[in-house]
Formats: sequence, structure tokens, C-alpha cells
Amino acid sequence: MVQFSLWLALVGAGTLISFTPGAGAINTMSNSLNAGFRRSIWGILGQQAALVIHVVIVALGVGVLVASSPVAFNVIRFAGAAYLVYLGIRQFLSKPNLEEQQTASLRNEPAWSIFRRGLWVNLLNPKAIIFFLAFMPQFIRPEQPLLAQYAVLTATIIAIDILVMWFFFAAAARSFQRFTHSARGQKVLSKVFGVLFVGVGILLAVMH
Repeated sequence: MVQFSLWLALVGAGTLISFTPGAGAINTMSNSLNAGFRRSIWGILGQQAALVIHVVIVALGVGVLVASSPVAFNVIRFAGAAYLVYLGIRQFLSKPNLEEQQTASLRNEPAWSIFRRGLWVNLLNPKAIIFFLAFMPQFIRPEQPLLAQYAVLTATIIAIDILVMWFFFAAAARSFQRFTHSARGQKVLSKVFGVLFVGVGILLAVMH
């Protein structure tokens, strides 16, 4: 098992990482505005599923291959960037909608659809794999049972990220709800989040 002092260090590092704005935070705020605070949890859970996949990839050593292969890294990197840009353009071009029936339809987006979007937003980010390659060894002791350590590390990071995403970023988006009651407000929010998605996508594409 992980030593308590080491676990506290993990909690501190994980909290700082979760509060760092990125595609996941933007996706969470967008879901909170479009689908509602409660239903935004599905997108957050999708993001956590991607996180688990990243941890498994790193734990199995595949992450080393991705990190050492420029072709594999760039394929995933550009696919992720393209997906974020696509989400951004779609958000940017969305039209204001004040009709109750259509607004209800938007808020009734299937949970699986919200979950899947969150999954892809985090999954198509090779830098997450690189990050975990550098991050995880700091909290793993090779002489101790690895499975238990990976389980504790993953559970801790997921718990922290869910709390931060839902009770900070999703909750923060609720303060923008008043803008959704007017066509002008909806248009401004759509363009702001559209630009944010595109911006993060471009950064993902150009940063090495």
C-alpha cells in the first residue's frame, strides 16, 4: 500500500493538476451550461474513464512506446487536436435557441452521448500519457505490490478530479446561466466556449 505521507503528496499534486484549466475543464463547463449541472457528471465520468485507460496504458508499458515513437505520438496528438477544434467550431456556430421544447431536447441529451464526448476529449490527448509516465513513478515503490499502488493512485486521482470538475468547474458555469435566457447571451457563451475549445486544440497541435 501507499505510505500515508506519500499519499498526502499525491493528493496535493493531484489537486493542483485538476485545477489546471484544460480541455476537460472547458468540456465540463460547456456540459454544465448545455445539459445542466447534474447531468454534467456524465461528461466528467467519461473523462475519468479515459484517465483509467491512460493509467493502464502507462502501467502496461505501452506509454513508453507512444512516448518514444514520434509517429504514434503525432497521430494521436493531431487526432485529439482535430476533435477539439471540431467541438469548438460546432459550439461557435450553434444558433441561439430560446424555444422551450428545443431547449428541453438539448438538456435531455443522452447520458451516453455526454459520457462519450468526455471520454474522447481526454483519451485523444497523448500528453496525458506522457504526463503519467513522468508523474506516476514519483508515487510508485517498485519493491511493494504494484497492483495495490496503482489502484490507490488511480482511485485518488479520479476522486479528486471528479470533485474539482463537478463542484468547481461545473458549479462555476452555473453563474453563467443567466446568459442562457437571452439570444445575445447564448450567442456570446457559444462563441466564448467555441474559441476556448479551438484554442486548446491548436495548442495541443503546436506544442511539443
